[in-house]
Amino acid sequence: MESIGDRAVSRRVIWFVVVPAVVVLVSVMAFAIFEPIQVLPRIRLAPGFSMTDQTGERLTSEDLRGDIVLYSFAYASCGEECDRGNATMRGVQERLNEVDLGGADMRFVTVSFDPERDSSDALTAYATTIGADGDTWTLAAPAPDLAKSIVGSGFRTWYEERDDGTFAFDPTLVLVDGWGVVRGEYRYQTLASDVDKIVHHIDILGEELRNSHGAASVAYEAAHFFLCYP
Repeated sequence: MESIGDRAVSRRVIWFVVVPAVVVLVSVMAFAIFEPIQVLPRIRLAPGFSMTDQTGERLTSEDLRGDIVLYSFAYASCGEECDRGNATMRGVQERLNEVDLGGADMRFVTVSFDPERDSSDALTAYATTIGADGDTWTLAAPAPDLAKSIVGSGFRTWYEERDDGTFAFDPTLVLVDGWGVVRGEYRYQTLASDVDKIVHHIDILGEELRNSHGAASVAYEAAHFFLCYP
C-alpha cells in the first residue's frame, strides 16, 4: 500500500518534473503550429525619466507607458550632424500607415543631451526646424545633472562635449515597447535604409501585440526562447 509520504513524493515529481516537461512540449508544439513567427528581442528595460518638453511641460517614462516609442538623441544647435537621425524619425512617422499596432499609439521622442542650453524656447525653435509637432513627436531635455544617467547609462548612447561647445556623439535610435522594454537599437547604416528596417521592426512588434494572447502567447514565448529575431 502506498504511504502518505510516497504520495507526497509522487506529487512533487509531477509538479517539478512532469509539469515543466509538458509546458516545454506544448511550447514546442505551439511554435511548430504557428511557425513562422518573428519577434524582436527583449534587450533590457529602458530607463525611467522625468524631462521637460518643448512646451515647458513635464514628460515622464510613465506618461509613455502603453505606447510604442522611438527615441532619438540630439541637441538644438546640432546642425547637419543630426540631419540623418531627424530624417529617419520623419520617415518612420510618414510610413506608420503601413503597420498595424493593434490599438497601441506610436510616439517619437528626441532627447536633448545639452540641457544646460536647450531651454523650452530653444527646443520649440528646433522642433519647428525639424518638423516635430509636439504631439506625436516630442522634444525634451532632462535635468543637467541627470543627462548622462538617462542618455549615457540608461539608453546607452555615447556623447561628449567638444571644446567649442558642440558635441561628438554616437547617432542612435532606440525602439521601446509599451512595457518599457528596449526592443531595437539602431546605430549603424545597413544595406536596408534605417527607415525600412525600423518600419519593418515596428510591424513585427505590432503583430506580436495583436496576436500574442491566449494559446498564441505560448507560440510567441517559444519564438523568444528560440531567438527567432529578424
